[in-house]
Formats: sequence, C-alpha cells, structure tokens
Amino acid sequence: MLTSIATVSISGALTEKLHACAAAGFDGVEIFEPDVIASDHSPEEIRALAQRLGLSLDLYQPLRDIEGVDEQTFAENLRRAEATFRTASRLGIGTILVCSNVATATVDSDEVSADQLRRLGDLAATYDIRVAFEALAWGRFIDDYRRSWTIVERANHPKVGLCLDSFHVLSRGHDPAAIRDIPGDKIFYLQLADAPALTMDVLSWSRHHRLFPGEGSFDLAGFVDHVLATGFDGPLSLEVFNDTFRQTDPDRTAVHALRSLVWLQDKVAALQPELARGRLHAVAEAKPPNGFDFVELKAEDTSDIEILLEQLGFTPSGRHRTKPVTLWVAGDARVVLNEQQARDLRPHVSAIGFSVPDAAATSHRAADLMAPIAYRRTYADEQELSGVVAPDGTEMYWVTATGGQPPGWIAEFHNGMPAAASPVRGIDHVNLLQPWQTADEAVLFLTSVFGLSADAPAEVPGPTGLVRSQVMRTADGSIRLPLNVAPHVLDGSSVPQHIAFACRDVVALARAARARGLDFLPVPDNYYDYVAGRFGVDADTVAELREFNLLYDRSPEGEFVHFYTRTVGSVFFEFVERRGHYDGYGTDNAPIRLAAQRQRQTERVRSRVAGPSRRVPSGANLEP
Repeated sequence: MLTSIATVSISGALTEKLHACAAAGFDGVEIFEPDVIASDHSPEEIRALAQRLGLSLDLYQPLRDIEGVDEQTFAENLRRAEATFRTASRLGIGTILVCSNVATATVDSDEVSADQLRRLGDLAATYDIRVAFEALAWGRFIDDYRRSWTIVERANHPKVGLCLDSFHVLSRGHDPAAIRDIPGDKIFYLQLADAPALTMDVLSWSRHHRLFPGEGSFDLAGFVDHVLATGFDGPLSLEVFNDTFRQTDPDRTAVHALRSLVWLQDKVAALQPELARGRLHAVAEAKPPNGFDFVELKAEDTSDIEILLEQLGFTPSGRHRTKPVTLWVAGDARVVLNEQQARDLRPHVSAIGFSVPDAAATSHRAADLMAPIAYRRTYADEQELSGVVAPDGTEMYWVTATGGQPPGWIAEFHNGMPAAASPVRGIDHVNLLQPWQTADEAVLFLTSVFGLSADAPAEVPGPTGLVRSQVMRTADGSIRLPLNVAPHVLDGSSVPQHIAFACRDVVALARAARARGLDFLPVPDNYYDYVAGRFGVDADTVAELREFNLLYDRSPEGEFVHFYTRTVGSVFFEFVERRGHYDGYGTDNAPIRLAAQRQRQTERVRSRVAGPSRRVPSGANLEP
C-alpha cells in the first residue's frame, strides 16, 4: 500500500520535511497548515517541489470547529473553509481534514452537524475537494468514530466522508470492529499512531506522547485489518504528535517512521494473508536470535578491562591475526576487546553478536526494514559477519547457530590459552544506555529487525533522578537487552552500560575473584539489615552476602544473587545467579547500585581533582 506521513510528525521547515520524506521512501505526505503558513515558499512552489521529489500531497489539515454551531457562526465558518479550500487547490491537494467540534458553544445534534457538513460538501465540490470528517477523542459531543459515521451517513454527500485515526479510536477504548460495517469508499483517509499506556487526559496524551507503530501498546495491526476489510485502498498515513520527534533530525526520523509502517504492514499481512497479498509490503521472515554470540568492548587502551576479566576467571583466548583485537572467554561467554580505530575512546560496549537460526534470513529482514549496515573490513580468509547499527550507535552482528559448536570466527584468534573451568555459563543480559532521543526508536528497531518483545517500562530511582528502563527480550530469555534512559545531569556524570554474566555459583566466583584482587562495588551495611528484615534471610547467609558485597532478591519463582564490579570507562560487569525460575533483574537493588557508583565517582574526583578537603566543582565530570 502507499505510505504517507503528516509533516507535523518530523522537525524542520516544510521544504526540509519534504526532502526527508522523499529520501526515506514515502509515497506522499499530509500537509499541516501551520507548516504552509510559516513557509517562505508559495503553495505553487511547494506543489512543484513535491512533484519533483515524487511525493503526492494527500491531505491538508486541519479545519477545526466547523460543524454543530449556530447559523451565524456557520456562515463565518464557511468563509474560513473557503479560504482553506483555495489554499488546498493551489497546493493540488484534494482532501481536507475536518475535526469534530471541541468548543463549548456547540450544538449536540446529529441533524445540525450532518446538515452543516452537507453544505460544507457543496462548497468543497466547487473546488473538487473532499471533506474527511474525524471524531476527535476530546470532541465536545462527537468523540466516537461510530457517531461521526452516523453523521456522515446523514449528510449523504459524495464529497463528505470519514477520516479514521487510530489514536482517537483506541485511546478511548472504542471497539474498532464496527469499522468493518463502513463502506470503504466512504473512508476518505486513514491516520495511524501508536501510544504508550498512560493514565492522563486524552488531549495531552495525544499532543505529546504518540509513537510510531510498534513502539506503544495499541493493537494497530488489528485496527488496520478492520479498515482494509472495508475495501479501503488509500495510503497508510502516520500522524504522530511527539515532543521528541519534533526535535530530532528529520532525515533519521523519516526513515524511522517508514520502518514502522513496513513493520506494521508485515503484521497485518500475517493476520489476513489472502486479503493482504499484493497490497501490503511483506518483510522477509526470520526467527529471533537464540543466544548471545559475543559482546565487544572498544577503547584506545583495554588493559584495565583485561585486568578485570583476569580477576574474574576469564581466559585470554588469543589475539586476532590481522587486527588489534583480543578474545576472552569463560564458559560460553565471549568478550572481544577491540583497540582498532579507537583513539581517545574509553571502554564502552561497541558491539553485540547474536546467534540466529538463519543468518541469511536475518540479513534479508534487516535490509527490508532499512536497518543501517555496519561495515567492518574483512579479509578473504576471515568469516564475514553481517551487522547493522542500532539507533544508539551499537553495532549488532549475527551468525548462524552451529549446534553448540564455537562460531567460525574464533579460529581467527591465535596464541590463546586453554579455557579454564569457570562458574560463568554465558552472557545473561547486556544493559545499554540510550540517548533520550533514540529510546523509542530503539524499541521499534529491536522489535522489527530481531523479533524481540518489549517488557513494560520501569522507573528506577537514582541519586540524580529517575532512570527509565525497558527490557527487550526473546520469549525464552536467551536474549535480554535492558535499555536505560538516564536523566540529564549538569555535573557530567552518567549511568554506565553493563554486561551481566550468568553463573552457576556466584558465591564461589566472588570468593575466587576476591582472592585475585577484584575490587567489588561496595554495598552499604544498611542494605544487609534491609535484606534480613524484608526476606527473613538467616544470619549466616546475610554474613556471606555482606562478605562479598553480594545483593539479593526473591520472587515467588526463585532467588537472585548478584554482584557488581567497579566501572571502567563507561562500562562495568555484573555476575548473576538465577535460582529456581527467577526471571527478573533485581530491580529493587538498582538504586543501591546507582548510589554506590555515584559515591565511587565522587570519591575519585575528590582525590584526583579537588583533594580531600576541597569541594568538587559543580561542573566536574564525575566519571571515574
């Protein structure tokens, strides 16, 4: 199906928006009236630019508070509408959006609204323009698409039809099934937006918190399925009011937006394959990853990470034969340390590798979804890894799972030591810090490209504010990627990334690591008093937890014991033992960890910059 997007959904001047939408691959756009008013291009110039870019101009919007008024007011509304029709004609746009009235001086009468829409249709016909009537979720009296359809039926005018907007239907909890009873040729336009599940007034929810399909909680695939069942053959158009998208790069946002429509079409096609054949964009099928292959840390100097890994019992498994890259292993966990093209970089998570059932299928799916390709130089005798760049800049690669056998790329590392026995089983999860402007995009990216699902977001209190966390995962938990959005703070501190490793016996690992000199992240004594009181843990167990700076959590399904290392650069390690069927992350312990990390950062700065008796400058960078 054709794709379109409202210019209100992305940032920039109107001409910038048109260029971005065309470059992304959209077929058309909805023109938002304020964009035209603020433009220094005439309607004719805008129309010509769209034609050169290959974009159709599908809708002009909005006309507000037109119907359901007294006759004197309606006469003025017709004058206002005619001015809008003239502008739309100059733009070459054949459909105008008319919103249901939200004003207080409104008549609650289907007959009045229908009669006025009929007369508006007569005026629109003189300009060969259609009127698409939309029930706003906060309309004064008309806030349900079923009532707006009743009024359109009463108007009985060939130039008057419906605009259906998923937000206005689903945010009010209206059942979209009755859409199937509407003739498809009377649905003049379709607008789509997702949204998170929030408890707030619907107007603020709509104006600030809409999302692209796949990022929220709405069943958009089911909604579109109902619409297509009517025979509707117009474009799938996005109208997303969101404070973030209106501040970010329009080229990137446009690609992000089109990816969401491609993903949505694929979901709808799965519901109705026969109906969708030839109408919807199909995406190559690929099963989700079934495990982590590796995690890569990059820095100009990785020696501090090597010390940590050695203290934790990892084995150095060799240096790459052509690159300044080393491999460390423990159990099935593989950590790659990369010093290539890393000048001035401090240690950070730069790449993640997945094991997938079919690498070629994942590559085809990523290409269909316009995922940016990750490029790495590979020589002829080296295994080529397919990869993409996630919205936060992390590179994500994949190889076909080999039935328990090590992947082929490991043979490229030489002069390693035999792997020692270790309580570490593998990588449990990788926690990635997200810039505020890419967090929603990352959810869609991981959902669409890799088939991960999103857990409900949580907010974790920290010493500098709330950290918003949302876990992306496979159903079986073989892949877990918590995405953290940290608050902005003025002192330069930040929430670091971390890699969590699953262990068979985390206490034994902690004991051995301490013997090798590991510097644990310290846990305050008050925490252990809290654990003893909350969970009723016996004194010997509490003493053991305290001795090794271990943290503890319990659920009805099992127990969780874990510890943290110090932070190096912008990354630290966590080692976890899941007992029974515990499936969480020790979320209640996160504030303890954040406070301890903050304290360590402050102490380092004081000793390095200010001295023990001086205050830390307010603008000091508190990273270690």
